[in-house]
Amino acid sequence: MLLAYLDEIGAPGAFIHPKHPKFADSPAFGYGGFIIPEENARKFGAFFAARKKEFFAPSIPEDEDPGQWEKKGADLLYAKVYEERPENLRLLGTLISKLRQCDGHLFYYADEKPIGTKKETNCGPIEMLEREKQAMKESLNRIARHADKEQQWVMVMMDQINEKTRKQRLGEMYAHIFSRATQFAEMRRILEPPMHIDSKLSSNIQFADWVCALVKRAIEYQLVEDSRYNWIPDAGQLAAARGAFTYDSKLHLFQRDTPDLHHSEIMNKERPVIEAGTIAADNARKLAAIRRASFNS
Repeated sequence: MLLAYLDEIGAPGAFIHPKHPKFADSPAFGYGGFIIPEENARKFGAFFAARKKEFFAPSIPEDEDPGQWEKKGADLLYAKVYEERPENLRLLGTLISKLRQCDGHLFYYADEKPIGTKKETNCGPIEMLEREKQAMKESLNRIARHADKEQQWVMVMMDQINEKTRKQRLGEMYAHIFSRATQFAEMRRILEPPMHIDSKLSSNIQFADWVCALVKRAIEYQLVEDSRYNWIPDAGQLAAARGAFTYDSKLHLFQRDTPDLHHSEIMNKERPVIEAGTIAADNARKLAAIRRASFNS
């Protein structure tokens, strides 16, 4: 059996730009983490806990359990980490290499969000809940597909949320899994809807948060021209991540002419979305120049 550990990539709210004073969180929303055979899950969790305790020993309060102390992915992979603390990247690279040795895979699914304010993009509470629901459904579909390729059953675990939201999601995910299973046998690979676990009690959920932080920054590099994370493709410490994602991992683009990004493509130096926009802008400028010349002739 496989175990999938998930957390959120970004936030479901409106987005304009990382430097915008209000709508700055992330250009995409979804879920990410990793998938690992059950027999290796405890071994990997112990490895993560030991490396975390050793690496961040000076930061862990004396009166706190090192296993429950958390280093959030957002703090691990801050904008200037490549220059100021490359050892953070080496730590993450070491953990990804260990995951691969344990026959595990990184995973993500995220939807690009339309650019604009809440009003401009019709992004109120109901729409944000729908965005969360749709991203979770697609994540489950792709986890099931991966499990089917591996000929394994799979259980999905996520970071804990409030009880009201948990109950709402539970019914929706039950309905999705069972209704889709009538058409796609692969959905039967998921034994239960996602279970929620307090990240303080699970090293593997903590690592899923780190994976989401990496994916979020890689997605920003791909979608934001002046991204703060232009070091992503040049960070040799993260070489282990290239090829580590499941084949079914995906960044679904919003109303783009360019194809969606799959697998490890978010880690590439090439940025097809940005490049397509640059070409379109250049073509528009050339066309405008031709029209002006024709008008003045």
